[in-house]
Amino acid sequence: MTLWTQSSGRGDELLLIHGWGMNAAVWQTLAKELEKDCRVTLVELPGHGKSPWNSAASLESWGQQVLEVAPDDAIWLGWSLGGLVMQQAARMRPQKLRALVGLATSPCFVRRDHWPCAISPAVLENFAAELTADVYKTLRRFLALQVQGAADARPLLLRLRKALEDRPLPAPEALSAGLAILLHSDLREQLPRLEQPQCWILGERDTLVPNHLGAVLPEYQPQMQLHLIPGAAHAPFLSHLPQCLEILKRFARHV
Repeated sequence: MTLWTQSSGRGDELLLIHGWGMNAAVWQTLAKELEKDCRVTLVELPGHGKSPWNSAASLESWGQQVLEVAPDDAIWLGWSLGGLVMQQAARMRPQKLRALVGLATSPCFVRRDHWPCAISPAVLENFAAELTADVYKTLRRFLALQVQGAADARPLLLRLRKALEDRPLPAPEALSAGLAILLHSDLREQLPRLEQPQCWILGERDTLVPNHLGAVLPEYQPQMQLHLIPGAAHAPFLSHLPQCLEILKRFARHV
């Protein structure tokens, strides 16, 4: 079984990977703009949207499955959980990826010793416990957390909900696996070894990926480009589309 993908546009290859519990519909507005200059491929993670769930629950497996359907020599853009999958794939087959764009993502999502720029593990553990009671309610609560702090939180939340409901809901097993990946993955040591050009885009008001991550990432990758979007929460590509487009297009022209 292979993952669902969809490609449109012409030009340099660009692969977009969504975050936990979401699907390719979340990229609709961004992809429409990017495909004017790029060939944009959307992929849905295992058990999300129209991609089948095949019981492969590790980050390595998810990275391999995306590698199998990704175009060669592409710029990969990973949002949130999708950013972890992107980083893992870059370690596994570096020649496949031309460059990396981390969008509201991190090499390590939860706090650890000497790693305060992350969320408490209890946040993800609570979501995992709630999944067993009500999947849809848990997803809606996670969406609310993504827009927390944004100036336009209400309309942004409605857009995320619409994207969620435009495609089949993710399999509960895929949601559990995704939370486990977020909770246990720590890719900090491999980040300095990645040779691809990197661009990281963070939201100033993001409650899931705290903005002070931006002060730490250059210690791991001094050559990376780093952008902090004022007023943005966890979905800057929705709330601050023009700024994200400008960053992405400028980065793509030089890699």
